[in-house]
Amino acid sequence: MTQDPLTPYGNRPMVTPIVNAVNYEYGSFEVLRQITDGEIDGYTYHRDDNPTVRAVEKAIASMEGAEDCVVCTTGMAACTMVYLTYLSAGDHLILFHDIYGAHYKMSLILEKLGVQITWLDASRSDTIGEHIRDNTRMIFCETPTNPLCKVVDIAALHREADRAGALLIVDNTFATPYHQKPLSLGTDLVVHSATKGLGGHNDLMAGAIAGSKDRYNDLWFTRQAIGTTLDAYSASLLERGLKTFEMRAEKMSANAMAMAEYLAEHPKVPRVCYPGLKTDPGHEVAVRQMHDGFGGVLAFDVGEEQEDAKRFINELKGLLHAVSLGATESLICIPYLTTMLYMPEERRTSFGVKKNTVRLSAGIERPELLLEDLEKALEKV
Repeated sequence: MTQDPLTPYGNRPMVTPIVNAVNYEYGSFEVLRQITDGEIDGYTYHRDDNPTVRAVEKAIASMEGAEDCVVCTTGMAACTMVYLTYLSAGDHLILFHDIYGAHYKMSLILEKLGVQITWLDASRSDTIGEHIRDNTRMIFCETPTNPLCKVVDIAALHREADRAGALLIVDNTFATPYHQKPLSLGTDLVVHSATKGLGGHNDLMAGAIAGSKDRYNDLWFTRQAIGTTLDAYSASLLERGLKTFEMRAEKMSANAMAMAEYLAEHPKVPRVCYPGLKTDPGHEVAVRQMHDGFGGVLAFDVGEEQEDAKRFINELKGLLHAVSLGATESLICIPYLTTMLYMPEERRTSFGVKKNTVRLSAGIERPELLLEDLEKALEKV
């Protein structure tokens, strides 16, 4: 009998072993046949599968209410795998401007491959039916969006996608599975930059795609072909992050809400974007499709000019000036100067982002310390 590589001692260790093996010895030709025919779980080569990676895939699938999950090297690798697996020349893809900036670069590659793309503002997602074509094969969105935290009605998008025979893909990175379960609302696939809230410690990069077993098989084929399998050590770090994920997600959401409420009343902050605020345009939909809070990310404008936002960030002592999100530390940046650099300058402000817009990812610090930091920095604006 082949020994389970995750239970090499006869009983399961408290931490999933890091299996760094690139290849595996076959016990017999019959075992080789059973593995390659899919009759038994087994491993042959790291690009195909890895037991440490497989353990974290099953954990994320369970969190999203999915049958299975494919984990890969980065969040953008996950998105790219979805595009390459399900789109062909002549197909039509609908994207939203309110999405991580690297998708713009990816769209240029897809257009070179013959994919037609329509860009929409997430705040007008209710008009998507006007933009669906006979050849529309995929609708891809984030909700809440990056960086303005706009809320897209997933169930409504699902109805339009279903009517068109198109796949609906939702990036759940901002919401996380703690606050939102897109698959339960009709989404075909959920993607994550697992670098963010799922990992949560600024020490790994990974992507994840959750869905049905058939979708897993499709995406596994693509991952195996292009070689985007995650390394075992990063998978181990990701699994460790998942053990504290729910506690961190709850705390980050509470901190984000406290800061959003404070900023919404501040005279030097003309706009706050956070779906937890009752005044937010997406609040009503967010209440329907999110639960246990509204996520740990918010955006807001500081003063009137970019120099105001820069001065504010330079005065912060506890909140850290850095990109990324979903970490134990609170992180803050100006999207126009960082996450949106992938986009042409004229596109960066075309859907609501301003040069003085700031994105804040709440960490797990004591809320009174965060509020004090914001107050003192805003005094200098």
